[in-house]
Amino acid sequence: MRKSIDKLHDYELVKQCIKKDKKAYKNLYDKFSGKMFSICLRYSSDYHSAEDILQEGFTKVYKNLVKFRFEGSFEGWLRRIIVNTAIEHYRKNVHMYPIMDVGNTEQEKIHDYVLEQLEAKDILEMIKNLSPGYQTVFNLYVIEGYPHKEISKMLDISEGTSKSQLARARYLLQKMILNLDQGYREAYAK
Repeated sequence: MRKSIDKLHDYELVKQCIKKDKKAYKNLYDKFSGKMFSICLRYSSDYHSAEDILQEGFTKVYKNLVKFRFEGSFEGWLRRIIVNTAIEHYRKNVHMYPIMDVGNTEQEKIHDYVLEQLEAKDILEMIKNLSPGYQTVFNLYVIEGYPHKEISKMLDISEGTSKSQLARARYLLQKMILNLDQGYREAYAK
């Protein structure tokens, strides 16, 4: 029931914005900017770039509100524009190159106690430490749920490059976690 009320409230807010109500613009921004900024941070190299992406994204949202069909979630529609804006920003600033295949590497075991110690913010920080190419593909595939075919079109790369970027990102994240595991084992051995 609460989701229906929120959806109707969002629709009303959008209608007011379409009528050029400045207070509605502010309310829309206030309601969604926090969530959208966290998305921008995942795709940017720093805080200021994330702010730029957010600003540019909301500008696109305001210009295209008349295209919103009032079907489904407004937040989902808004999120897609923000993600696409982040990808455009990324494509302007970074070039991706194919990388080596890491599919044949031996996987080391990560102990459960290391995973239990990790919080979401720790994992997001690890993702932020990936190179921009790995970070972007990882975010699009794992967090946003895009298939490799769509990622390849969005980033103007081959599907194989998308897959190898994801594999490399996973490999590097695993190495970061293994380094934590080694640190915990050394700390407990003392």
